[in-house]
Amino acid sequence: MANVDDELAQALRESEQAAQAEPAPVAVPVAPAATPPKRKGSAGFLVALLVMGGAIVTLIFTTFEGTYSRKVEEVANERQKLAGRNVRVEGTLKRCTLVRRDEPCEYRFTMAGGGAELPVRYARCTVPDTFQDVPGMVVDVTAEGTLDSSGHLEASTIMAKCPSKYEMKERAKKGEQAPHLDPFANKPCL
Repeated sequence: MANVDDELAQALRESEQAAQAEPAPVAVPVAPAATPPKRKGSAGFLVALLVMGGAIVTLIFTTFEGTYSRKVEEVANERQKLAGRNVRVEGTLKRCTLVRRDEPCEYRFTMAGGGAELPVRYARCTVPDTFQDVPGMVVDVTAEGTLDSSGHLEASTIMAKCPSKYEMKERAKKGEQAPHLDPFANKPCL
């Protein structure tokens, strides 16, 4: 075993001599881990998205302003406020006011509702089949267009409500005729 002790002592002396011959290692400062650069564009991108989103919402609300349905009496009471704006008006066709002109092709009629009346001009040659002045029949009408300063509606769209088949069965029992069955059977206004 003495041999092992001698060998260990010899190895220790050799390592000390080697350590004295070589310079001691110098600690080199290590730079801290590099942090990723901040993205300057991400905040700008977020702001741009928010501005575009706000613009789209504003556009939607201002485009559709005034296009929801209003009753004839509402439009009559707010003529000055609504002049020059797009409106959708609901009412009934006033009996004996529907007139058609061939040159230039147009329809003129009066809508009524709530004790108020609204003159309408529709510069088209065709109207829905159910849009007829039938004696004894109430024709519900929705007209969409621009209200001029004098209070006339320049309609671009006319829609006439067609009674349901169940409603027409009840009306037929009372002797009424469907408005779209015979367009030429309308009796003249007296």
